Amino acid sequence: MRSGAPSPAAPPRALVPLRSSEPARAAPVRSAAAALLEEAADLLVVHRDFGAALRTCERACRALACGAPAEEPAGASLEVKCSLCVVGIQALAEMNRWREVLSWVLQYYQAPEKLPPKVLELCVLLYSKMQEPAAMLEVVRAWLQDPDNQGLPEYRALVELHLQRVLLPLGCLSEAEELVVDSVAFSDEQRLDALQAISTAREQQKHEHSGSEEAQKLNQEASPSSLPFLYKLAHIFHRIREAVSSPLCQLPIQN
Repeated sequence: MRSGAPSPAAPPRALVPLRSSEPARAAPVRSAAAALLEEAADLLVVHRDFGAALRTCERACRALACGAPAEEPAGASLEVKCSLCVVGIQALAEMNRWREVLSWVLQYYQAPEKLPPKVLELCVLLYSKMQEPAAMLEVVRAWLQDPDNQGLPEYRALVELHLQRVLLPLGCLSEAEELVVDSVAFSDEQRLDALQAISTAREQQKHEHSGSEEAQKLNQEASPSSLPFLYKLAHIFHRIREAVSSPLCQLPIQN
């Protein structure tokens, strides 16, 4: 019995050549931005070229603003954008341009409530360290009031950071108390601890205010009564100077 003849191999599929008039597909925005992020981090940490690191972050953010490809995983470009802002914040701080940080990040997020929690945290820590917590007051307030942010896992930590680094140093104790009482992010124990910290700050504020008033009162009372003594002291110095310069007190010059 003759075996069947082997079936002929299927002909190779013809490859459709790319016409010269067809543009090559652009590299995914995600890959380009991620590569720039790596380059910016290298410039910041290894080469310590802070200006170049900042410019690289800005190039990457502009690339992301052009749009992400449809096949990119959801949220991937947001993570890259957040990391770029973290590197940019560090670069600005290293160049002593920390005052530009808030306006720099807001140009990429447009509204304070859209800032990622990590970026907002770094901004609060930076401005607090530089003794300028007031710059963050309205920004954090808007972020905390946004309903979309109140369900984030970082929400409670940012409320606590806002209390410790912004509201309490600025003496905004009523606002701090209202925030703690109304926030659903705290457990009963955490709320009690926060209210205790606010109460301690209020007592300290009253003590400092009372001490300042007493010092001012003492200065006002002491100033008029001290004038006769100062006049008398000046008169004594004047008499001493006259006595020293008197001819009777001058020693004869020996030839």
